Amino acid sequence: MPNIREIRERIDSIKQILKITNAMYLMSSSKLKKARKAFDSTSPYFDALQTTIQDILVHTPHTRQVYFNRRENIPPEKRKKGYIIITSDKGLCGSYNHNIIRYAEDEIAKVPDIKNCYLFVMGQVGRMHFASRNRSGDKPSVDGEFLYTMQNPTVYRAMEVAQTVLSKFEADELDEVYLIYTDMEKNGTYQPKTVQLLPFVRIHWVEGADGTKKKLPKASFLPSPEKVMESLIPNYTKGLIYGAMVEAFCSEQQARMTAMDSATTSAKDMIKDLSLLYNRARQSAITQEITEVVSGANGLQEN
Repeated sequence: MPNIREIRERIDSIKQILKITNAMYLMSSSKLKKARKAFDSTSPYFDALQTTIQDILVHTPHTRQVYFNRRENIPPEKRKKGYIIITSDKGLCGSYNHNIIRYAEDEIAKVPDIKNCYLFVMGQVGRMHFASRNRSGDKPSVDGEFLYTMQNPTVYRAMEVAQTVLSKFEADELDEVYLIYTDMEKNGTYQPKTVQLLPFVRIHWVEGADGTKKKLPKASFLPSPEKVMESLIPNYTKGLIYGAMVEAFCSEQQARMTAMDSATTSAKDMIKDLSLLYNRARQSAITQEITEVVSGANGLQEN
């Protein structure tokens, strides 16, 4: 059995850890609320962009736009695919990073030719993981200049990411772009998710629920529908990326809150067990001292 001093030192160290886990829990809760508030204040703008794009597609179904070019003449095995993978910059968030990295690896494994797979990793944890796996050269290449942190996601940072992938798509350096992130659900759980970012899929809403043609109001676009789409699509792409960044950041904070709550509970249980052990050791020491005093007193009386 450890002595009283060792037990007291262990209790004190666990109490210090308990303060850290409580502080991290409160910080993650505050960051989650802040990110949600920022996203809720900008989401109406991007929702309006989506509605506008839908209206343009309905009124001008034959509009040609580079971001809707599916490049069907390129066979699947030769299509260059890009994956934007969102991880975190830090640990201590349970299995959050492990789940998204494993999910991303499963998605990447579906690519027929690994040479046509390009990774754009956000977050230090994921970037270090995929960069270390690519040392042998037989893994997907990681864009070395795509160095974006995941702390405090902003619309400006999402715009930079959108401009990067859009320019590569326009230059035929990428034929498809996918967004892999962790989506946070309403009940507090989170799941990895894949969204096709480029090319956009053209959708027509020209028929009603009963199959009849919709009567559309007249609309005019200046200078042309193509020019209007050239302005709307990049902004809408920015909104999609920003939404994914916020969802991933909120999922990370939720995972960290869960991990810190579990660590706090474990620390309290350890303190409780050590307190019992401390009391037993202290009681044993007191009993031994009393026994020694009594034995000494008896020895003096006999003499």
